[in-house]
Amino acid sequence: MPGLFLEGFEVGQVISHPITRTVTESDNVLFSVMTMNTQQLHIDFDYASKTEWGKPLVNSIFTLGLMIGISVNDTTHGTTVGNLGMTETVFPHPVFHGDTLHVETEVIAVRDSKSKPDRGIVEFEHRAFNQNDVLVARCRRSAMILKKPA
Repeated sequence: MPGLFLEGFEVGQVISHPITRTVTESDNVLFSVMTMNTQQLHIDFDYASKTEWGKPLVNSIFTLGLMIGISVNDTTHGTTVGNLGMTETVFPHPVFHGDTLHVETEVIAVRDSKSKPDRGIVEFEHRAFNQNDVLVARCRRSAMILKKPA
């Protein structure tokens, strides 16, 4: 499923992504180990059981990647040149093993590139919610997007 070209984005547009994903213990442990994140809250069940959470927290960088990844098919698949940056990334509620995330994306800004006539820049706000519709992550992301071929 192709993403949208620059002309397909409008400020204020909200896209509710149909793909959802349940986060597993394996996802969390594998991602944490692969990224050399030895934070005990993610990989040590005994340690985590003695914290205020009572169980392991899902690595927030995994949550960030999953949130943006879920958005790709409906937004930038095949039309992005690259990410330019991410700001205002927050995790207002923890994600735990077994949580199912769904994502929505709002288009915050759209503009033509000043130096490349075949592309432009889109600023997105991605929001991820758990199965109880509690906001678990939010991020603003700027991406360089191709215009429709002439």
